Amino acid sequence: MTIIIDRSRMIYALFAIMILAAACSEKGTDEKARKSGGALSSFKPNLIFVMTDDQGYGDVGYMGHQELKTPNIDEMARNGLRLDRFYTSPVCSPTRASVLSGRHPNRSGTFSWGHALRAQEQTVIEHLRQAGYQTGFFGKWHLGSIRAEGTTSPGAHGFDEWVAAANFYTNDPWMSRNGTPVQLKGEGSAVTVDLALEFIEKAAGKEKPFVVFIWTGAPHLPHEARPELQALYPDQPDNLKNYYGEISGIDRAVGHLRGRLRELDIAGETLLWFASDNGGRLPEADNGVLRDEKGTLWEGGIRVPAVLEWPGHIEPRISRVPSAMVDLFPTFLELAGVTPTEKITPKDGISLVPLIKAETDRREVPIGFWRYGGIDGQIMRSDEIVQELQRFQQGNLSEEKLNEGRVNAPDSSYKEIGRYPDAAAWIEGNWKLHTNSDSATALYNLDKDPGEQQNLLEQHPKRAERMHKALREWQHSVVNSIRGEDY
Repeated sequence: MTIIIDRSRMIYALFAIMILAAACSEKGTDEKARKSGGALSSFKPNLIFVMTDDQGYGDVGYMGHQELKTPNIDEMARNGLRLDRFYTSPVCSPTRASVLSGRHPNRSGTFSWGHALRAQEQTVIEHLRQAGYQTGFFGKWHLGSIRAEGTTSPGAHGFDEWVAAANFYTNDPWMSRNGTPVQLKGEGSAVTVDLALEFIEKAAGKEKPFVVFIWTGAPHLPHEARPELQALYPDQPDNLKNYYGEISGIDRAVGHLRGRLRELDIAGETLLWFASDNGGRLPEADNGVLRDEKGTLWEGGIRVPAVLEWPGHIEPRISRVPSAMVDLFPTFLELAGVTPTEKITPKDGISLVPLIKAETDRREVPIGFWRYGGIDGQIMRSDEIVQELQRFQQGNLSEEKLNEGRVNAPDSSYKEIGRYPDAAAWIEGNWKLHTNSDSATALYNLDKDPGEQQNLLEQHPKRAERMHKALREWQHSVVNSIRGEDY
C-alpha cells in the first residue's frame, strides 16, 4: 500500500501541536508560579483585609511589647512588609468609610462613630465584584444597616456574602447573616475568622479570585477574654488579663487563617493585610512612644500597627514611608488590574503597589486629617440592634424603632468655605502640622520626634505656612464633597 503524505497538512498539524504544547506549558508554569508564590504573573490575587478594633500601636510583640503574646502576627511581620507609619482616622466608623471609599470620611458624611457610609459612595468592593471577584464581609460593620434591604448594608456596598455585627462585640455574638439575625457561639475573633474561612474554602475551589474583609470586635471595650486566654497572663491585673487575652485571641485567629491558606495551597496567591482601625484607648492600650490615644489627631490616635504578607511577592522588611487606610482602595484595584469605568469621585489615597514591590521609599502625596466640627457619634449596641431586627422581622417591633446608624446626606447648606471647624492635621513626609479652626498650632518632625514633644512652629514658619495653605486647599475640596458636589 502506498502512503501519500500531504506535506502542507503535516506541517499545519505539527504547528498546531506546538502551539497547544506551548499553551499548556505556559499555563502550567503560571500555575506553578502562583502556587509557589513566585514572580508576579497576570493572575488576579486573592485579597484579605483583617482589621482589629482599638488595638494600640505598641500592642503587638513585634513592636517590643514585654507582656503580650502575639506569635502569629509577629511571624507575619517577619515575613512581610511592616508599615510602621500607617495612619487611620481617630475613631472607628470614619476609618471603615475611608477603607471602602478611598476618601477621607468627611467626604462621605461619615463624621464620627455610628455614622453610616452614604449609599452614593463607590466602594472598592463594588469595583472588584464588577471585575469578577467573589466578595465576603465578616465582623464589625458599623457603617449603617444590617438589613438585607438596607441601602447602607454590606450587601448594598458590594459584598456577595456577609455576616455583620452592627458595632463592636465580644463572645457568643449576635450577627446578621445576609440580613437574617443569628447568634453565634465561641470566642469573638475565632468566630469571625471561622465565618470567613467558610467563605474562603468555597471560593478557593472556583476559578474566580476573592476579596474578604474580616473586621474583629476586639479589643474594644468591654474587655472580656475567655478564661483560657486570660490564663496566658496570670501575673496581670484583671483589666490587662482581659485586654491582653483578647489580643491573643485575635492572634490565634490570625494564625488559624494563615494556616488554612497554606493548607488550601493559596497562600502564594493571597495578599493578607492586617491593621487596627485607630489608636488604642488608654490605660490598657500601649501606644508606644506616641502621644495620646484614640479619638485625637496626635500620633497615638491615628498611627496603628499594620503588616502586609504575601509569600513570594513581598520582600520582608520594615517601611517608615507614610501610608494610610485611604490607600487600600487604589492598592487593591491596581493589584487586581482594575481600571474603573465609572466617574471616580476625588480620592485621597494612593496605590502602595510600588512600595509593595520595593520600587519606592517615599510618598509624594500628603495625608490629611480633619475632625469636622466635633460632631457627636451615635450609640449602637450591636447585640441589641441585631435582636431588635429579629423582633422586627417577627412582627414584634415597628420599623421606626430600628437603629441603623446615622446617615448624613450631602449638606448643600454648608457655605462657610473660608472657615474650617475643629482640629485638623497634615502629614507631609516626616513633617506634621496641627491646626485649629483658625490657625496652625504646632509643627513636628516625626522622624526625630515621634512623640510630638518639640513644637517647631516658630523655627520653621515658611514650612508651616506652606503646609497650612495646602491643608486649607484640601479642606476646601473636602467641603465640596460634603456638599454633594462629587455625585
